[in-house]
Amino acid sequence: MKAIGVRQYLPTSDPDCFVEFDQATPAPGPRDLLVRIKAVSVNPVDTKVRAGISAELDEPRVLGWDAAGIVEQVGNDVSLFKPGDAVWYAGSITRPGCNAELQCVDERIAGHKPASLGYAEAAAMPLTAITAWEALFERLGIHRLKDAGKSILIIGGAGGVGSIAIQMASEIAGLTVIATASRDETVAWCRKMGASECINHRNDLKQEFERIGVAEVDYILCLNDTDYYFAIMADVIKPQGSICSIVGNSRPLDLDLLKSKSATFAWEFMFTRAMYETDDMHRQHDLLEEVARLIDAGRLHTTLTRQHGTMSAETLRTAHAELESGRMIGKLVLDGMAS
Repeated sequence: MKAIGVRQYLPTSDPDCFVEFDQATPAPGPRDLLVRIKAVSVNPVDTKVRAGISAELDEPRVLGWDAAGIVEQVGNDVSLFKPGDAVWYAGSITRPGCNAELQCVDERIAGHKPASLGYAEAAAMPLTAITAWEALFERLGIHRLKDAGKSILIIGGAGGVGSIAIQMASEIAGLTVIATASRDETVAWCRKMGASECINHRNDLKQEFERIGVAEVDYILCLNDTDYYFAIMADVIKPQGSICSIVGNSRPLDLDLLKSKSATFAWEFMFTRAMYETDDMHRQHDLLEEVARLIDAGRLHTTLTRQHGTMSAETLRTAHAELESGRMIGKLVLDGMAS
């Protein structure tokens, strides 16, 4: 089968940043689906993994952790899917990615594609939907009925995770959402997603809170630069509030800032369940099924904003360049490889 990978880190200005090559079609394991890829999305994790490949590899590493496609084969122990099913998933970072014609994925972390979405619209969603859902409803512990009316600050509202997190927090949980955004177009996008207020992260956030007449929030979801925002998050979180971040820190975080408020801090990493094959690994299947139902019911919407044509070494290179620019709104998608 055809695949696209990275032999070693090269900047996106280098035409050899990605290479196209042939490899054997993977054989599905007992719980695996063999999926023909119809569309993929590019996420910050793709650019980070690519940047971490310092030495030249013998075999190119296939990236990509957001896909929609059609099941071609199933493993002997598969019970949730059958050949011909349309599926969507993020996959596991410990296995080859979706930048290929075919990919194996464990059925416990895949879901049936929303019937109302095309493959490109669907491929924009799995990684960010899983991340946002786990962060909001598991790490922060937000109750979808009891916590309606409470407030949440989402730092980085216009990106992929922010776009779906705003929708989930406002539409599904009934929270008042304050999102950070600095450009007219990102403010407009956040409001379209369901944010009640937008504040400019390029300004002093404490002053921005004062401008909109808010002193504290019940929850905070940090999607950008935990080091930079930690002190201000500790300042504006309510006593006994909860903070979650998906962005790793580069220096120690002063957790004592949260002590007097008895506030909690949690990490969200959506690959944890697949990486460690946790007992509740199937929760990602359940989660994707629930999100698909909510999309088909019109309560959640795709965050696709950009399509870069058919997946190739060149289109992946330009997609990574756009993501690395830091100006991406929503999600970027490529169609599956040409046969």
